[in-house]
Amino acid sequence: MAKKNENTKNNYRDLPSEYGKMPPQAVDLEEAVLGALMLEKDAFAIVGDLLKPECFYKDAHQRIFKAIHQLFINDEPVDLLTVSEKLKSNGELEQVGGYYYLSQLTSRVASAAHIEFHARIIVQKYIQRKLIGVCTELQDMAYDEATDVADLVDKAQKAVFDIADGNIRKDTTEIAPLIEDAIRGIEAAAKRPDGISGIPSGFTALDEVTSGWQNSDLVIIAARPAMGKTAFVLSMARNMAVSYKQPIAVFSLEMSSIQLVNRLIASETELGSEKIKNGRLTEDEWKHLHSKIKTLITAPIYVDDTPALSIFELRAKCRRLKQKYDVKVIIIDYLQLMTAGADMRGNREQEVSMISRQLKIIAKELNVPVIALSQLNRGVELRTGDAKKPMLSDLRESGAIEQDADMVLFIHRPEKYGIMTDAQGNSLKGIADIIIAKHRNGAVGEIQLRFRSELTQFCDLEMATPFHSDTTTGELVTRTYSSKLNDEPVPSLDSGFEEGGKSFESGIIPGEAPF
Repeated sequence: MAKKNENTKNNYRDLPSEYGKMPPQAVDLEEAVLGALMLEKDAFAIVGDLLKPECFYKDAHQRIFKAIHQLFINDEPVDLLTVSEKLKSNGELEQVGGYYYLSQLTSRVASAAHIEFHARIIVQKYIQRKLIGVCTELQDMAYDEATDVADLVDKAQKAVFDIADGNIRKDTTEIAPLIEDAIRGIEAAAKRPDGISGIPSGFTALDEVTSGWQNSDLVIIAARPAMGKTAFVLSMARNMAVSYKQPIAVFSLEMSSIQLVNRLIASETELGSEKIKNGRLTEDEWKHLHSKIKTLITAPIYVDDTPALSIFELRAKCRRLKQKYDVKVIIIDYLQLMTAGADMRGNREQEVSMISRQLKIIAKELNVPVIALSQLNRGVELRTGDAKKPMLSDLRESGAIEQDADMVLFIHRPEKYGIMTDAQGNSLKGIADIIIAKHRNGAVGEIQLRFRSELTQFCDLEMATPFHSDTTTGELVTRTYSSKLNDEPVPSLDSGFEEGGKSFESGIIPGEAPF
């Protein structure tokens, strides 16, 4: 079986398939392109980013193109004589058919007028051959009873994505339409009273700095354990989905979907996490719970709690979510729990680097913000005082995270280190510093939010107090202040809700991923 796989992988382009078909090829166009490259000095600049040696079907053509490429990158002239000399110095002139064959190539074309069109056809044939080779190899593995199905699916996804990433190029765009798009975005932001151009987080101070989460940005939110990373992104997810009606995808590699939903319920109802877990609610509290969760039932939040999710599985799921639900933000909790697939196991730093690069690619490809949580190393704990505030160098396992991210935010709660007052004597209890350490398209700095530990909830410093029973009447009351997130309308359940607690059109499906 191994020998068959090896033949399939390495030599499939030279053999007819088992059905008697020849692999896709365009040998005549290969000859025309190589001839044109040796005729005109500027021809390589036109197709150099399209073609690679392996794009050519014939081995001789691969060697000739490689020699032309070597001449080009060394800034040497490319013509019949220089190419033949380069092949001779490489010991390959006779293998490609000698000087006579090279001269035949140049005689087949008069100019490089259509070289780009010809090159694109060559690339198409190459991609077809690659797909045939990959599918043949996967078919052989699928027939092998010893093959792990999960590894096979992962390999299939990775192979197809690699072919697409390596061979499909986006054409260059003139600046004029880009400026028009930018102006439209500026005008849209100007019409909004808050001036936010991206997806609002629901935290007023943070949105003032970021103007909302921007499309195609990779945002890293990092902190030491127990600082509230998950609580922070869940509070944001609630704000974005409930207050601003934006579809949100949450990939939770650490907690189950039911645990996440319980946190959202505790935060939304302000009943407290313990009461939600043990279910010891009074009659009035049950009424309050059922009233408040209506906003969550219809919220466009989509939860996936697949453990040890690979980056290629994530990419496939994100594409489906974008196509099916038009998700506007993707949240991942958290980066270090992801895997890069079987091929990358062993070198953790390279694996994390590859994951961070792919997350940025997903953000750009789907044109949505990708918000990924990340752990910090223990160096933070060894420092004292204000020095305990995280820095970019504290990001764990790979410097590529800092490099790939458009924004890096740190969550710092001084009270976790026993620091209860600031230099002016103000209380720091329940205060969270959100440190914007990197902002590729804006300012860095710090803002403060309030962390309500009993609800595992972040909110603006002006906020609602937990509801409580009035000591005289026994009725449930809530005192509210000026935060705009406390006056949410309660949507009806007429759309997308069925018995059993599932919203099939646009809501959370507890304990079950929607894809």
